[in-house]
Amino acid sequence: MRAYVPDYELRAPGGLTEALALLASEPGVWRPIAGGTDLMVLFEAGQLEHRRLVSIWGLRELRGIAVDESAVTLGSLTTYTDVLRHPVLRAEFPLLLAAAAETGGIATQNRGTLGGNIVNASPAADSPPVLLVYDAEIELISARGARWLPYREFHTGYKQMRMTSDELVSRIRLPRATSPFHSHYRKVGTRKAQAISKICFAGLRDASSGGVRIAFGSVAPVPLRCFQTESAIRSGHDPIQALAAELSPIDDMRSTAAYRLRVAQNLLREFLHAG
Repeated sequence: MRAYVPDYELRAPGGLTEALALLASEPGVWRPIAGGTDLMVLFEAGQLEHRRLVSIWGLRELRGIAVDESAVTLGSLTTYTDVLRHPVLRAEFPLLLAAAAETGGIATQNRGTLGGNIVNASPAADSPPVLLVYDAEIELISARGARWLPYREFHTGYKQMRMTSDELVSRIRLPRATSPFHSHYRKVGTRKAQAISKICFAGLRDASSGGVRIAFGSVAPVPLRCFQTESAIRSGHDPIQALAAELSPIDDMRSTAAYRLRVAQNLLREFLHAG
């Protein structure tokens, strides 16, 4: 059943201060919408429960990519197309480019935003594993102020986040690497393009120290940074066995837990044996 448009209310604030004031005035009532690549699918299917929406798409304060000596900071409304076109991201953050290129088609890449991908909180999303291995930080902003936290601490359970109903993701900060690294990204889906991932993998290996960072999507209730597996690699223990203990995949309409575990282990082997 399709949604009935008059049942919904949409406001488009003229600036960030106005948007934050609206969210604070009725906590939990207003739901932000940016590019709409996820919410409009629910709306079209008649499954969008929130009836009062605040459009943040036009808020210039949430746009832009800033580069300094230590980090690249992206506004939460940075689209996948913005990522693909940015010269510093192309040169220094190839995993983010790979994830952006794998996210939907051109229309989705033009409208989908990094902030939206984060707060949609799907464990199958393409960019979160990349943000995890790049040690991203995110800024949350509300009428009460702003706070930064490591992205690895943001997701606390399926569709659960360390974020209150009056907050927005404002910026994403990626530390710039101080040494060369080998990177590896793989998305496994039903087909090669425009598919929700059955497994998504991101890995980094420091070319100088040999240290590794590993993250997966679609293998747990949240995008997962695999610290136990990383520790096993550093200590010379079996990383494949450690990975099996760390993952908690499920059976669902896209795949089985056994398949996800086997593919995850194969992707880890592929990464460890490459380069």
